[in-house]
Amino acid sequence: LFGGPSHIDLWDMKPSAPVEVRGEFDQIQTSVPGLVIGEHLPRTAKWMDRVALIRSMTNKEGNHQRASYQLHTGYVPSGSVKHPSLSASIAEQLADPKFELPPVVSVGRTTGSGFLGVDYEPFTVRTPGQLPQNVAVPVSNTRYRRRLGLLGRLEGEFAGRGGQAVVANHRKLYKKSSRMVLSQNVTAFDIADESESLKQKYGDTSFGRGCLLARRLVESGVTFVEIVSRGWDTHLDIFDRIAALAEQVDPAVATLVEDLEDRGLLEKTLVVWMGEFGRTPKVNARGGRDHYPRVFSAAVAGGGVLGGQVIGSSTANGSAVADRPVSVPDLFCSVCHSLKVDPRKEHLSPLGRPMKVVDGGEVVQELFG
Repeated sequence: LFGGPSHIDLWDMKPSAPVEVRGEFDQIQTSVPGLVIGEHLPRTAKWMDRVALIRSMTNKEGNHQRASYQLHTGYVPSGSVKHPSLSASIAEQLADPKFELPPVVSVGRTTGSGFLGVDYEPFTVRTPGQLPQNVAVPVSNTRYRRRLGLLGRLEGEFAGRGGQAVVANHRKLYKKSSRMVLSQNVTAFDIADESESLKQKYGDTSFGRGCLLARRLVESGVTFVEIVSRGWDTHLDIFDRIAALAEQVDPAVATLVEDLEDRGLLEKTLVVWMGEFGRTPKVNARGGRDHYPRVFSAAVAGGGVLGGQVIGSSTANGSAVADRPVSVPDLFCSVCHSLKVDPRKEHLSPLGRPMKVVDGGEVVQELFG
């Protein structure tokens, strides 16, 4: 949820706090006795027995770009190196190199693969639910392959004149693209054959279609999918805006969890639902909340996670972590543990510096029982 969703209005209600803290929303009971969340997540409330809610996320980065970069890579931005996203690091360890579809797909813009290179660069989907543009081959497959052969000869001449590095990356991109457009698996991007009832459950929104696409891609063998919901930078009119945004996000994520479970995929698929930070406990003069990395929330389901529990807590006014702080490296180590990825694997940066997938942190063992 890009922009920083408000933990107090979604996941960590403060009904006993002053009105300028608790805001306008009521809390609702979930499928877990005693566990309450915000009123605008009614569909999610029915599935909270599958979800672990971390109410004690904490960080220091309160700038959107810096925090978003960190929540994608595990590192704060550095002028000397472009870090790989966690998606690239996971795909590097888990993805089948022979699989025709991209190992990382993003519905909306995301952080790239950094120094891991083009093999793990995210494939961006701009219109979820439809086949990506330009995947239709305009000629026969035989003729298409002849054209690739001609391109290869032209590139060989350029490489021979000193363009080896450029040609190598270009060939990787063309190889990936060609394998995708010639594969039957590319139909996973098209949701047309899904039932109308299921489409309506996800919601007729870009985010809803993105979540349905995510299920199809995971089912087909794609390693990592990110769906971005924008508009959560609610410095003003927060209550009207959250109500409208949650109306799109709530049914989509709840149905994704349900759909994955119905198909036997939830146990081996990790779903992480969060933003780059939270919002200030106190409502400002414009009826909004400002950036607040000191405490925020994240919801996690599937991938061996024990649902129906709350990990950590914030203070009575939501201004600080009260117990069990969870850092960004802690969360990333837990993601790696779920997916059986080595968080301490090292890659060499372009400057020759060894860099771990996750630098520091520990697995949040409570997530796994």
